[in-house]
Amino acid sequence: MSQSVNPTTPTSKIGIVIASIAVLLLLASLDQTIVSTALPTIVADLGGLDHLSWVVTGYILSSTIAAPLYGKLGDLYGRRSMVFISVGLFLAGSMLCGAAYSMTFLIVARFLQGLGGGGLFVLALAIIADVIKPEDRGKVQGVFAAVFSVSSIVGPLLGGWFVENLSWHWIFFINLPIGAAAVFGFAVAFKPTGKRQQRKIDYLGALTLSLALGALVLITSLGGRTFEWASPQILTLAVIGIVSAVGFIMAENRAPEPVLPLGLFRENIFLITSIVGFIAGAVMFGAITFMPMYLQIAQGSSPTLSGLQLIPMTAGILISSTIAGRSMSKGGRYRWMPLAGMSALFVGMVLLANLGTDTPYRLVGFYIALVGFGMGFIFPVVTTAVQNSVARELVGTATAAGLMFRQIGGSLGVALFGAIFANRMADQLGGMGEGFGGGEVNIGPQTLAAMSPQVLETVKQSVVTALHPIYWIAAGLAVTGFVVSLWLKEIPLLNRMTGPQE
Repeated sequence: MSQSVNPTTPTSKIGIVIASIAVLLLLASLDQTIVSTALPTIVADLGGLDHLSWVVTGYILSSTIAAPLYGKLGDLYGRRSMVFISVGLFLAGSMLCGAAYSMTFLIVARFLQGLGGGGLFVLALAIIADVIKPEDRGKVQGVFAAVFSVSSIVGPLLGGWFVENLSWHWIFFINLPIGAAAVFGFAVAFKPTGKRQQRKIDYLGALTLSLALGALVLITSLGGRTFEWASPQILTLAVIGIVSAVGFIMAENRAPEPVLPLGLFRENIFLITSIVGFIAGAVMFGAITFMPMYLQIAQGSSPTLSGLQLIPMTAGILISSTIAGRSMSKGGRYRWMPLAGMSALFVGMVLLANLGTDTPYRLVGFYIALVGFGMGFIFPVVTTAVQNSVARELVGTATAAGLMFRQIGGSLGVALFGAIFANRMADQLGGMGEGFGGGEVNIGPQTLAAMSPQVLETVKQSVVTALHPIYWIAAGLAVTGFVVSLWLKEIPLLNRMTGPQE
């Protein structure tokens, strides 16, 4: 496998390329979390509590579906061109999100934004290989990993600050000047090589995968709420999903260069870590998305404060991921880490499932820190284990597939949890009169301030009660992840690290 770097990028400009891509990656990752603290205000402004989860799910789903194609298109048309297309879609989606006047419009704009954001995730990793020598790429990957950690802190905090000091529209508008400056720096520093690898794009595989994933998320989100489970709409989606899944398997078996080589699933480490990543993604995004609803409504925190109150989760991630990284570097062992991570996730979710309206924040902070501590033991390990186990020529594909399963888990988790939350809220508040019927429960900070103490207490208790089953389900998923992790084989990292390097 060729390890050559882009000869048209001068050494003096490599730093500009990496900085520009890091900023674009930060924007793409921020938009997975920045809306969480703004969701109550967005719902109060636009309505549509039933579809609240789609503000998050739409972005995650479309970025997940788009990601596998960008790598192939980058080989065919050049990564520089694909970055421009990806950023263009992302910024156009951001502008439309900021201008949204209805929940439906916002969700459609988030889908468009995700189509661009998914490309930035994939292209950032590929561009490292274009401009950085093999022996130095680990350092840059560390920078990009830090970008993801920073986004999980800054995202909810920025979202809350914009809501309180400007408006929720600015959580999207802010992308425009920053993204434009970053892509300008990239355009100046990163020049095209003029070389293209002739690759066959697996269009059929990409199409059938997209249809299968889309149908699955729609069923999860709409079933039992918008449509009955046995309704023609849900049954049609189920048929589309099954036919697409079968078509995807057939397409991948025949494709010269499949989007997702099915042979990878015969590898124990890839299969087990994909399942673990899927479960952890569902638990993580579920916890992040709905915790601000609890903090702002049940606890009375401001949007900005609720963003600050999520910092313990990130602190937990940073502590455990640092422990995991150092442990893997010294001993090369990792099998125990997903087991420890899932155990911490289980305990954290059980504790969150028992939250009340009067639970002191010091306990809430400890609970979410424990959740973060569990996640920090999982995500670095599943990526490193896969990269250590597959053939060198499949490292990029396997890494992208692992990210895809984590994103799919997050998308499905948020859709499922959102449907449960909306159902429970509508059931409990549907009889309270105007403003609470039919699931249209628009309870932003301004609405809460105008409520009588009796009504406010009822709404607070309803939010808590609606969240309990979400965290019980997440606890069950953690148990499943623990059991699956027991089957994980271990190839000590030092065996590969001390071997010949390309």
